[in-house]
Amino acid sequence: MLLKFAFAKTGTVSTLQPAQFESLYKVFALTLIAIILVSAGNLLDPFLGYDDFPALFAEPNGFWFKTLTEGRWLNYFWHLRVIVTPAWLNFVIYQATWALFAAAFAVAVIPGRERIWFACVLALTILVAPPALVMSPWFNTLFPGTALLAAYAVLATRLSQFALRALLPVFTLLSFTAYTTFPIILLLICLVGTERRSLMDLARLVLMFGASFVVSLLAVYALNWQMHGVFGVVLDPSRGPTPATDFSTLMDNFQLLIDTLVAFLEKTSFNSRATMGFHLGMFCAATVVLIRRASFETLYLYVGFGIGIALVAVQVLKMGVSVPTRAFHFAWITYAVLIVRAAQELSHDTGIAGRLARNLVLIVTASYLLQTALQFTNSRNWQTETRVIALQLAAVPGRVYAVGDIVNHPSALKAGVQQPIALSERIRQLIDRGVIICETSPDACSQLPAEWLNPVASATPKMRVEQWNGASVIVVPPRR
Repeated sequence: MLLKFAFAKTGTVSTLQPAQFESLYKVFALTLIAIILVSAGNLLDPFLGYDDFPALFAEPNGFWFKTLTEGRWLNYFWHLRVIVTPAWLNFVIYQATWALFAAAFAVAVIPGRERIWFACVLALTILVAPPALVMSPWFNTLFPGTALLAAYAVLATRLSQFALRALLPVFTLLSFTAYTTFPIILLLICLVGTERRSLMDLARLVLMFGASFVVSLLAVYALNWQMHGVFGVVLDPSRGPTPATDFSTLMDNFQLLIDTLVAFLEKTSFNSRATMGFHLGMFCAATVVLIRRASFETLYLYVGFGIGIALVAVQVLKMGVSVPTRAFHFAWITYAVLIVRAAQELSHDTGIAGRLARNLVLIVTASYLLQTALQFTNSRNWQTETRVIALQLAAVPGRVYAVGDIVNHPSALKAGVQQPIALSERIRQLIDRGVIICETSPDACSQLPAEWLNPVASATPKMRVEQWNGASVIVVPPRR
């Protein structure tokens, strides 16, 4: 019954599909080359988030807790695989999958051979989405979810609207168990792929997506009930949740929502107020252009964007936790579609407006390609420094300790290391040796020399390895 309601008068096969699939090859070739170039600084020895190592090592026990706190069951099942592949290979495959998604999404928005220039620009703009950059250190964990997005986007270039929407509930369920906001991207794919737009069609699609999302949420709750004895998710205490219990506490979390949105804008603009203002101006101007020239298309985009923001707002207000920038893929994708489609519409005229719009979009795309390439080099010092330490440790048997403030070490700060355990996991990745972190296990390190437990500050601190009673000690001095 739901399928009939959602698919009324949408069963015809698009005449654009052969052209879409032909364009996809060309656009994907471009995005693949681009993603390899911009991530070259991180390609051979990619940086991993501290909690991405269980996925690299295929150790489900290290991820079990997140099934309870975040409902990430698809990612957990991915941890159950028996094949372990090198981090560099996983990163290359992950980046190629993201490039395929960007290409397929762009071709779904702008089909046809004669408009391939705009499809290429849109694909590149999506490719360098700041949320994707921020999410990349978790490439081992998030590969299944990203593969789902890419698969659905490719299907959008091959299937009829009826068939694509018929698959939405299944893909929504699977992607929700990979990352909470991934289903919003699936909705955007359906919205941009609609050929005959109307208020009734939009209402049907939104209701169908809403039902699919609720079913996905209940499925996760039911699975947690079966496996953890809890119908729902239990918030991780480390996130400092302040759940709302009444209207007053709900309003107390409103400032947290504002902080979350501001943090997204700042990180998307690489902490530049001028860049933030430029993006907001482009967003508003593109909206005005598209409202005048493609009003229903604009409405469809804004509905998808609004649903995404609403889901984020509900999570922040109800649970009292901030939502990280990496959850806002859908917002950048909406922005990219708006500015590129506005430039395309203005280019139908011969005046200066079209040329100016194209140049402004190219500025966004080119500058973010460059900025993304630079950001991917931030972890180089950390990776190099830990490789040197690992080589020294490999030559000496025995226990290994690490003393000092690891996350505030200069190379760790630049790389974005979040927890001291990242050093232990990194050494394990390189030489398969465990490290006792004295910061988190002080009792195990109480016998170490005091001058190592409180290392002398330095203007240019470097990690070093000391020997003590048959054990190796990684000393991480603070910066003066």
